[in-house]
Amino acid sequence: MDNWDTLYDVCKKCARCPLWETRTNVVIGRGNKEADIMFIGEGPGFHEDQQGLPFVGPAGQLLDKMLLAINMSEENVYIANIVKCRPPGNRDPKPEEQAKCMDYLRYQLTLVRPKIIVALGRIAANAIIAGGENPYGEEFRITKHRGIWFERKGIQIMATYHPSALLRDETKKRPAWEDFKSIVNKL
Repeated sequence: MDNWDTLYDVCKKCARCPLWETRTNVVIGRGNKEADIMFIGEGPGFHEDQQGLPFVGPAGQLLDKMLLAINMSEENVYIANIVKCRPPGNRDPKPEEQAKCMDYLRYQLTLVRPKIIVALGRIAANAIIAGGENPYGEEFRITKHRGIWFERKGIQIMATYHPSALLRDETKKRPAWEDFKSIVNKL
């Protein structure tokens, strides 16, 4: 896959895992396809499945506000997820479901070619950061390892809290704000 149209076509026809059976729409990404920064979450929720776009529900609205707070918007970033179909009941995507979608995410990374990747939440962090050569020597723990930058293949990578976690626990907003400020500094 060397272009967006091919990626969209292949994803729309995908039946690699059982998630395709319950999806309304495949959720590929939104934003600037040539952005320097790529945000990656775990998977689509109800609103995303309905609209076919990532981060458009309450967590996405919070992400948009957080981006505006650092003078960014959808015009400056690209937003995607590990899995492209909604897990039933918004459950966490299973490791085997993540593995089946990982090639699609790799194609997105190849097409966008970001300089910075921000993993949103534990699942995305484990798939992106701990899924490769884990610099921590253990499972990635979002509360312990968030906000730490490292480089892989010339790309700066960091994890922070998923916006939905911030909606559930306001005490995480301050650390997330610090992480977002460090994104600006990294640019």
